[in-house]
Amino acid sequence: MDSVPKPATRITGEIVYLYAYDIAYEMSRTPVTQLLGHPVTPFKVDTGRRGPRHLLFHQPQTVRLPPSDRTGPLGPSRVGMTVKLLPIGAISIAVSVPFDVEKLQDLVVYHDLQFADGALYDDVRRLAEKIRAELAPHILRPNGQLLEEEAYTVFCIHAPLRTPAGSPFRAEAWLDVHRREIAALLTQDGASDLSRQEVLESTSRSLSYHEDDLIVIDWDAALLVDQPADTAEAIHILELANLQLAELEAYDRHLDASLERSYRDLGNSPLRRRADVLRELRELRIDMARFHDELSNLSKFFGDWHLARVYEAAAARFHLADWHRAVDDKLKTLDDLHQILKSDQSNRWMMILEVTVVLLFIIDVVMLFVGMK
Repeated sequence: MDSVPKPATRITGEIVYLYAYDIAYEMSRTPVTQLLGHPVTPFKVDTGRRGPRHLLFHQPQTVRLPPSDRTGPLGPSRVGMTVKLLPIGAISIAVSVPFDVEKLQDLVVYHDLQFADGALYDDVRRLAEKIRAELAPHILRPNGQLLEEEAYTVFCIHAPLRTPAGSPFRAEAWLDVHRREIAALLTQDGASDLSRQEVLESTSRSLSYHEDDLIVIDWDAALLVDQPADTAEAIHILELANLQLAELEAYDRHLDASLERSYRDLGNSPLRRRADVLRELRELRIDMARFHDELSNLSKFFGDWHLARVYEAAAARFHLADWHRAVDDKLKTLDDLHQILKSDQSNRWMMILEVTVVLLFIIDVVMLFVGMK
């Protein structure tokens, strides 16, 4: 008697590509009501998981663009785009592409997505240029050119997961069974080529709240298993962490350029440029303090909150603390340089004052001597 074949279980969901761009020093306080001909609305979070009574993290302005039909590596796809505007002078573009595959390995082709008529990367960069041009009246101290983006990919699989027999599959147990395939997907490498150590490292930062949800966060990509209605919050947290990374990299480059310019100006013509360097350092310190506050406001989490755990895992994987330390160290160098220049300036003024007092004393003695004559 022939055995009854087991029903095939397909994997469905969507892939979300996150692109973060630093376009200016900051956004002006003038509200943006429309962008690219579409209304701008605040991003809303409606999480059903345990969290604080009040939502205490940044909710940026959002623009949802109409979807378009494209032909991807596995056939026609309906592509959606969402743009978020950040007050720190950054934008984030999220592109969602649905999928329906038989196994995880089939999703590897979605890395660096290529459509039949061009690459997704080129489309997003052109869109970012258009957004940057339209936001010109609303941004302060824009960058001379569009800098390189910080890209991140999230593979969202719709829950609940099921075994080949069709029965429910607990997300954590599914991770244990498919850990090697998940690591290969996140690292864009062959499952058989990865060492056990790399497999464990790539999947080490995993979190689960309910029996059917799971998130695995790696450096370049993440795997998210959840109900379709509940994926937006976790993606938003990953998007904020990706934006913070892009901004920290941008300000790190800015600090490097400022330090190099300060050393060069002081070395070439210290007497002529000292006041200009001191003023620039003072303004830069104020800018960096403001930037640090606004960047921190993007991720204010309090209480035992699942989304806070997601952010902490992403921040650890992105090494945001190391980037913060690097920026803080350079700020300390700038502060030391500022204090040295300020002390040197004070000493020069004291010397001028002392010389003036001596000259006045000499003049007074001369006048007294002439009067006696």
